[in-house]
Amino acid sequence: MQTLKTEENLSPEKSYTREDWQGGYKSLTQEYDYWIDDVEGQIPPELQGTLFRNGPGLLDINGQSIHHPFDGDGMISRISFANGRAHFRNRFIRTEGYLAEQKAGKILHRGVFGTQKPGGWLANIFDFKIKNIANTNVIYWGGKLLALWEAAEPHQLDPNTLETLGKEYFNGVLSTGEAFSAHPRFDPSCNQDGGAPCLVNFSIKPGLSTTITIFELNPDGKVVRKHAHSVPGFCFIHDFVITPNYCIFFQNPVTFNPIPLALGIRAAGECIKFQPNQPTQIIVIPRHTQTGIKILETQAGFVFHHANAFEVDNEIVIDSICYETLPEVEPKSDFRQVNFEAISPGQLWRFHVNLDNGNLCSQIIESRCCEFPSINTELVGRDYQYLYIGAAHGETGNAPLQALLKIDLKSGERQLWSAAPRGFIGEPIFVPRPDAKKEDDGWVLSLVYDATHHRSDLVILDASDFNKGAVAKLHLKHHIPYGLHGNFTTQI
Repeated sequence: MQTLKTEENLSPEKSYTREDWQGGYKSLTQEYDYWIDDVEGQIPPELQGTLFRNGPGLLDINGQSIHHPFDGDGMISRISFANGRAHFRNRFIRTEGYLAEQKAGKILHRGVFGTQKPGGWLANIFDFKIKNIANTNVIYWGGKLLALWEAAEPHQLDPNTLETLGKEYFNGVLSTGEAFSAHPRFDPSCNQDGGAPCLVNFSIKPGLSTTITIFELNPDGKVVRKHAHSVPGFCFIHDFVITPNYCIFFQNPVTFNPIPLALGIRAAGECIKFQPNQPTQIIVIPRHTQTGIKILETQAGFVFHHANAFEVDNEIVIDSICYETLPEVEPKSDFRQVNFEAISPGQLWRFHVNLDNGNLCSQIIESRCCEFPSINTELVGRDYQYLYIGAAHGETGNAPLQALLKIDLKSGERQLWSAAPRGFIGEPIFVPRPDAKKEDDGWVLSLVYDATHHRSDLVILDASDFNKGAVAKLHLKHHIPYGLHGNFTTQI
C-alpha cells in the first residue's frame, strides 16, 4: 500500500519549473546568527541537540562562476534546539584556498569538477594543486566538529561559533594532504571494542591499482585500527557501507585519462568516463583481519550513495542508490541548465552477496527517482525496517528532489510528503526521540528550498507517520544553497 501526503494536488508532469529549482544555486555570502522566530506549527520540546549541515555556500568568486557546485567552498549551517526553540548560525570554513581567493577577489585554484583558473589552458597546464574545499559532510565525534572533503584531511571547527581551528591529523595518523572520506559510518556496537560505538571511515589512493585504507576511531576520537588494501584498477568511490564484520565498496566501471588534466584542458572529474560494457565490482573487505578480501561482479551501473548493509547467515545484504550510467560533467556546460528528463534517475536496489559461493543477485526496491538515504543510526550495519530518502514528486522519470519518502522494507508500505511545486528537498536526517522504543520513533529533519520566498525552511516530520504532515516548518531569513550531508548530535 502506498500513502501520499502532498502540499498540493499536483500532476507529476508539472511538479516543478527549472527556474524555481535554479534559485537554490545562488551563493550565500552573508554569515548569520539569530533565533528562528518564524515557525509554523510547534517545535517538539523533546527535540534537543544540534543539526549540522555542510555544502557549497559559494557558487561564484566575486562574480566568477564555478563550473560545478561540488567545487564550491564549504559552509556549515548549525541549527540548535533547546526547550522548544531553535537557533541558526552559518559560517564558511576558512580553508587556505577560501581565504586566498576572498583576498584576491578571483578564482585561484582548479576544481575537481571542472572549475578552471581564468586564462584558458595556459593558465592551468601542469597545475595539479587542488583546493581543499571542505564542503561535503560535517560530523561531531570524539568531542570535535570536523568538516570533511574526501580528497584531503578534515578541518576542525569550534562546535559553537563554527570558527575554523585548523586541520585535523588524528595525532599524526594522517599525513599532510592524506585523504579521509566524507562518508564515515557510525557502528553503534563494535565487536572488537566490547560493544562500544566506533566510527569507521576510509580513504582512496587511486592509480593503476587502488589502495583502500580503512580507519576505525573510538568514542574519544583516537584511531584504534588502520589497515590498507590494494585492489586492481582505478577506483572512483564516494561512499561505502559496513556490517559488524565487513566494509563493502562498489567499484564503479570507469576509466581515467590524465592527459587532458595535465594539459590544462579538463579537470579531473571531466577525465572520468563510464564504461557501460564493464561490470560493477563489489569489494568486500574484512574489518578485523588483513586477509580474505572478496571481489564480485554485477551488472554495470554507478553508485554514489548506499543506504545500509547487514549480514544474514552467509550473506551480506546491501541497499544502494544505483544509476544506469555516470552523469558526466562536460566542459563549458552549465549545471543550472541540466535537462533532468534526459538523465536516468537514481533508484534504490538491494543486492544479496553470498560469501560462501560468490553468488550475487539483485532486485529493485524503489523505482521512483531518489537520493540521500537516511536510517536510524542505531541500525547501521544491522537488519532494519525503515528508510528515509529524498525523492521526486512524480512516480516516474528523473526530476529534482521535492519530496521525502519513507519506505517500510518489511511491509512495502510507502509514505510520501511533498514540498512541490516550489519546494526542493535536501538530505533527510532521522533523529530518535529520547527513550524511543521503536525504530521509527522520532523525527525526520530536512532543509527545503522555498522558491516562492527565496528562502530555506527546516521541515520537521513525525518519522512514524508522514501522513500527519509537517510537525513544524522553521522559516529562515534567507536561503541556504543546496547542500550535501550533515548529522545531528545530542552532545551539543
